[in-house]
Amino acid sequence: MTETQDPTATSSRRGATLVAAGILASRVMGFVRLRVIGNFFGTSAVADAFFTAFRIPNVMQNLLGEGVLSASFIPVHAKLLAAGRREEAGRVAGAVLGLLTVTAAVVSLAGILLADPLTSLVAPGFVGAKRDLTVQLMRIMTPGIGLLVLSAWCLGVLNAHRKFFLSYVAPVIWNVMQIGALVGAAWFILDPPLAVADASPSQLEQLAVALAFGALAGGLAQFLVQLPAVLRLEPDLRPSLRRDLPGVRQVLRAAGPVVAGRGVVQLATYVDLLLASLLATGAAALLTYSQQLYLLPVSLFGMSVAAAELPDLSAMDHGDVRRVATRIDDGLARIAFWVVGSMVVYIVVGDLLVGTLFRTGAFDADVQTAVWLVLGTFSLGLVATTSSRLLQSLLYGVGDTRTPAITSVIRVGVSIVVGGLLMLQFDRFGIVDGAVTLLDPGSLPTFRPVDPTLRGQAVDQQLRLGAVGLAVGAGIGAWVEWRRLRRVIADHMGVRARIAGRSRGRLLLPAVAAVAAGLAARVLVRGWPVAIAGVVATGVVGLVYVATAFRTGVGEVDAVVGSLAPRLGPVGRVLLLWRASLRRNRPRD
Repeated sequence: MTETQDPTATSSRRGATLVAAGILASRVMGFVRLRVIGNFFGTSAVADAFFTAFRIPNVMQNLLGEGVLSASFIPVHAKLLAAGRREEAGRVAGAVLGLLTVTAAVVSLAGILLADPLTSLVAPGFVGAKRDLTVQLMRIMTPGIGLLVLSAWCLGVLNAHRKFFLSYVAPVIWNVMQIGALVGAAWFILDPPLAVADASPSQLEQLAVALAFGALAGGLAQFLVQLPAVLRLEPDLRPSLRRDLPGVRQVLRAAGPVVAGRGVVQLATYVDLLLASLLATGAAALLTYSQQLYLLPVSLFGMSVAAAELPDLSAMDHGDVRRVATRIDDGLARIAFWVVGSMVVYIVVGDLLVGTLFRTGAFDADVQTAVWLVLGTFSLGLVATTSSRLLQSLLYGVGDTRTPAITSVIRVGVSIVVGGLLMLQFDRFGIVDGAVTLLDPGSLPTFRPVDPTLRGQAVDQQLRLGAVGLAVGAGIGAWVEWRRLRRVIADHMGVRARIAGRSRGRLLLPAVAAVAAGLAARVLVRGWPVAIAGVVATGVVGLVYVATAFRTGVGEVDAVVGSLAPRLGPVGRVLLLWRASLRRNRPRD
């Protein structure tokens, strides 16, 4: 099998598992955080203000954080460690830390001082109290984002040493701090405590301010919890601002194109914010709720495999095309197996899952339906997005940071053009009594935003769907990115990447079976409490998908069963017997 052909494959799989475990823990807590926020704010103007205020300074984290360090710092640091040059590795890590700290501090100060004009630039559709609150919240949260950049530096050091779990589980504390701040503030501000139904706009704004301070404190805690492990692994670490070290120059040269490429992606994020500010109130909140779920498989299965493969892809002989192709083929198969199942869940029973996770307080049935529609649309680009992460790691491993940057520009351009056009059409539709309804008859097609009165605090009760148009643009852009990365790698490296890798063709039947199971589950759980319905429906879809995939010979299931069964006692023995019986009867290669 492919796993035995490469002596580092087992280590990579174990690393990917640790990354996924850490991400899963942090994402679960992220869902809890978002459920608490949804309970108090729903899709109100306060929710739009908070989510927008967070995403504006978030550009610093994305430009200087994990993605850039993964492409520039980790390959250099990992090669120095592999060569036994630990003292030099410590000096390089210290210089990168010093340069990041100064840069993050300068950008944080600029964000605080320029919060007002930045809000006008990025969210010109926000008016009145909604705009003022956005400015206030951004000034509070910007320094916390700077601390998350330093946390990403810790992640880079730990990953270079192949220590994966701590850095990816650390965001748990960031989420916990926000939850504690919001719930604690609600206990004292609301009367009776925690009763959100009768909360006034001013009380909700006070809660948002408390939540912002929780995010600031959480950023500091996330950095500090990783620092002791970094110091143990890097006894020769010496913070400095040296740029003359060969390793630092190499990091800076590699980081330039990555920052440029991610800058374009972040520009797209701001364009999304700008476009969402021109939509009816609730658009920014809908995007945030749906993206929290959409990004779960991206992080668990795309990022985990890409992050675990990066050190080995950086160190291997790239002239050995067969070996490289085998690693990529295996990685794409692992990614696709989990992502296709996630996509089926989101599209077929996504509303039930959304209800289980978020349905409470101000997050009502109409919001549940709207989030599902945005999530299902985003999911159409899920396989492309996650698979592209691995191809990016391969290019980073050979020192090519230019291709992913240029491809990001193309992806962003497509997403903006398509999403900007379609959002105006979808914003004429809304959710009325759980059904999609055209709210402005005779208005289509249109090239104008909705009336400004629908973008402020006083809005109608009809939740509009302009965010669906932005999701369509994002999905199309993701497939454009995949196709270009695939073509470049084939032309310049001779590696022909395929969606689903070695499992290509074998996932169709499991996906069809899972869709049928999901439709049946919807009938089964009709009328059940929403907290139970989503769990049962998702479980049915997942079980049918996994069982069918194993029966059709998808190797990832076999590997998972083989690794887990010995730890499950009698249940594990049953699983091993089941696996043996299926192996005797399933189709062979």
